[in-house]
Amino acid sequence: MKLCLQNLRKLKQNTDNRLTRNVCNYVISHWNDYDDKKAIFTDVLKYGCQSGIVGSLIYYNDTTKYFETYRQEIAELVYDLMVNTGVFDMTQLFGDKYDKEDPLIRDITNQNLFAWFGFEETLRNIGLNFEAVQNYI
Repeated sequence: MKLCLQNLRKLKQNTDNRLTRNVCNYVISHWNDYDDKKAIFTDVLKYGCQSGIVGSLIYYNDTTKYFETYRQEIAELVYDLMVNTGVFDMTQLFGDKYDKEDPLIRDITNQNLFAWFGFEETLRNIGLNFEAVQNYI
């Protein structure tokens, strides 16, 4: 599919996934900030949310709220990652960033980690719909 605003809006309209709609809104809101539209995807995926590139996911109070809002969608992404990789150990998936003392994800550290993961993985999945982005992610 061609990377254009019309197709992005169509993708957003045709999904019932709230997290996908949210990330589509991010891309749409940053559309005019980039001459090279694929960079909306590649900048986030290269530097990660931890870089501060996604302004709404910098502070713990924002990331924990984001996690709570999209908990179910993020859990589905984590499950898909486990099934696709065959790795069911969070410390193997997320390394030392995952606080193994918080397996129920009640503390801000893991909520922050999973909010960033959910955003980045959803952005990656959206990008895979567009030929212009596929080779870069």
